[in-house]
Amino acid sequence: MKSPVSALLALCLVSGVNAEQATVAVASNFAWPMGDLETLFEEDGIHELTVVHGSTGQLFAQIVNGAPYDVFLAADRERPRRLAEMGLGNAPFTYALGRLALWTREPGFIDSLTVSVLTGGDFRRLAIANPELAPYGVAARETLRAMGSWAPLQAKIVLGENVGQAFTMAETRNAELGLVALAMAVAYRGDAAYVMIPVENHEPIRQDVVPLKRGRENPAALAFIEFLQGVEARRIIAEAGYELP
Repeated sequence: MKSPVSALLALCLVSGVNAEQATVAVASNFAWPMGDLETLFEEDGIHELTVVHGSTGQLFAQIVNGAPYDVFLAADRERPRRLAEMGLGNAPFTYALGRLALWTREPGFIDSLTVSVLTGGDFRRLAIANPELAPYGVAARETLRAMGSWAPLQAKIVLGENVGQAFTMAETRNAELGLVALAMAVAYRGDAAYVMIPVENHEPIRQDVVPLKRGRENPAALAFIEFLQGVEARRIIAEAGYELP
């Protein structure tokens, strides 16, 4: 039996609906794989996407205030759930399970990077995403608290509005270290090093997608939701450094 989304897509095709465009709001940690997903999705020339990146908290606030997005790929479960409860979206589902990594471009750390550097404090700056806005920031704070380092490192922690900004701080070496999305560390092709943070150090980073009210009758949005659950999309997500639900 076809899913409701599949049935509607088939109806759209049979009815000769013209190609349409959907606007997708994407949490910044997912920017790299989203680029590959967008390319593959648009390959057949049927539909097009416009992608907007930002912190999960910022994008959530924009949606609540009427931003014209059709689909929201968050970095947590909470905000998609709240949007659905508010009547601003359909039922969310998990598209990826994120992992946290300690990452550096600092020459003095590249050859000897370990998680224990976070307890020693032998560095000037550690970049993390703002825990008030970004789920990866929450995971970073939970990790540091689990290691007993949150309070001792307060003077050395610098906050990005999202995990992408935290990564940029470390990439430009304005911070020697960054607690960032594993996907960002995996995608980086320059001279750098990373170590994965043990999953027991923080709550799982379950990343949910919610089809938004504006996109309920948009064939491009419906097609992308269907595509995101397919074999090729899941392969791209896994190769980017995420676990699959």
